[in-house]
Amino acid sequence: VQLQASGGGLVQPGGSLRLSCAASGAAYSINTMGWYRQAPGKQRELVATTTRGGSTNYADSVKGRFTISRDNAKNTVYLQMNSLKPEDTAVYSCNALIRATIYWGKGTQVTVSS
Repeated sequence: VQLQASGGGLVQPGGSLRLSCAASGAAYSINTMGWYRQAPGKQRELVATTTRGGSTNYADSVKGRFTISRDNAKNTVYLQMNSLKPEDTAVYSCNALIRATIYWGKGTQVTVSS
């Protein structure tokens, strides 16, 4: 299984970005998909997750600003990020839970700066 994240970049504070992560090569249905981020010098932290049925979970720091969604037919998860802040700067990575195995994709850099 391979996960490919895209959509990162440089954005000014208050701006928006939309990340995408497409999974390929899965022989079974993907259960939970999620986004995590890691800022320089910090541990990786959860941003948001979504189950196949559409239940979502968000870190308190992004509630009301970020929205996670997915297209099960395309095995793709999205992260719409609005009202971005400098503290959102990090490498964002996606993962997918398939049966009992978690697969990770390479991250995409998000930089929020004026």
